[in-house]
Formats: sequence, structure tokens, C-alpha cells
Amino acid sequence: MIDLTNFKVFDFNEGVPYVSITNNGLTFNKSVIMKMDYPERVRLLINETEKLIAVQRCDEEDAKAAPFYKEKANGVLSVRMNSRDLINTIERICSWDLKKLSYRVNGVYIPEASIMLFNLDEAVTMA
Repeated sequence: MIDLTNFKVFDFNEGVPYVSITNNGLTFNKSVIMKMDYPERVRLLINETEKLIAVQRCDEEDAKAAPFYKEKANGVLSVRMNSRDLINTIERICSWDLKKLSYRVNGVYIPEASIMLFNLDEAVTMA
């Protein structure tokens, strides 16, 4: 018999985690939510030098906690952040013009840190 102790069932429903960045905001897809186990609060971290964004699960006692996942009546699994300051910051550090182009950035989940990491240098334009 094979020891399956260190195996985890692969969830085909999750898909690839990504964030869409447009002039109207950032939208995190269902895979981000599912892989992070439906966090209600997160900290959004930005590394301007390396052009990285991290979404880290936290609790409401964290002074910088932002609301993240809230179940919607229509069942749609996505989270939208439309802070103009956040959009402008990303636009500035990436030298993007979000009025002309929108971007998609795949994420990598780091479970031991409860962080979803997005490298803005790997962004691709959306049609």
C-alpha cells in the first residue's frame, strides 16, 4: 500500500489565481479566494522596487486590515478593490496607462505565509 500522508487532493475547480488590473480597479478571481481559503480580511502589501503585490490573510485586529471576501447573493466568487490611490500607485510603479490598456497578472500562493504573490513584471495585456 502507498502512503498518501503527504498528498493533498487536487481541486480542479480552483484554476489559476490571477488579478485583473484596469482603470476601474483590481479584481481578484475565484482561485485567489479559494486558494487563500475565503479570507474575510487581508493586508495588501506592495514592493515598489521589485514590482510585487502580496495579499496576506489577517484578522480584523490588524490596523491595516482591509475587507476582502464577502459572500455574494449571486454566488459570484471575486473580489474588487477600486481604491483610486491603489490604482494610481500601481500605474505609477509600472509606468502603465490604465486608460489605454488593462493587465492580468497570475499569482502564486505561499501557504506557509498565507500570501498570494503577484509579480507585476509578468503582467500581460488583456484584450
